[in-house]
Amino acid sequence: MVQRKKPEVREAILAAAFRLFANRGYAATMVADIAREAGVSPGNVYIYFRSKLEILYAIYDPWLRARIEALGRELAALPSPRARLRRLLVALWREIPAEENGFLNNIMQAISSAGPAEGYRSTLVRWLEKRITGMIEGALPPSRRARIADVRLAHVLVMAFDGCAIDYHLHRRVRVDDRTIDFITDMLLGGRAGNRVAAHAPAARSRADAQPNRIP
Repeated sequence: MVQRKKPEVREAILAAAFRLFANRGYAATMVADIAREAGVSPGNVYIYFRSKLEILYAIYDPWLRARIEALGRELAALPSPRARLRRLLVALWREIPAEENGFLNNIMQAISSAGPAEGYRSTLVRWLEKRITGMIEGALPPSRRARIADVRLAHVLVMAFDGCAIDYHLHRRVRVDDRTIDFITDMLLGGRAGNRVAAHAPAARSRADAQPNRIP
């Protein structure tokens, strides 16, 4: 006899998993922990989800989509290309990686430890890159838009996005400063401010080289 699934049980499992992932992290959370937190048996969890990774996707997918869609609406209301591009970078590289105690890092932990049979999905990252591409194209002047049309810029921004999630997990802060945000913004717009920042880079590197080697 097939057991009838109850929406309230599924939601209790997801709510419990979210709390545990946000507080402990994906790697330190077991299915038995989720079951205990939700007030069900581990066997019950597997009636609703095939794996811990599937539970995470059920939480992470709507969590990320909601933030990106809200960001898209915010960008559309900003008055200038520079303001839109800068806001996009700040959200991707500072704000979202730090939300909910660095919840974004859970997907990094999950993917890095997943086996081939566990069901990694690329659907969400493809959607994310498509949405970011649309945001960039909507912000850039037509001449700049045509110039970078063939560049997988969104892919590069998402790789940095993932790196910022790891950075927050390790240091409890994201170390992307205003100077970096402004440099990338100006570079995308083809302005000269980025060149002024670059002119100071050799001196900055010299100072950095003088420091003892540290693990990032």
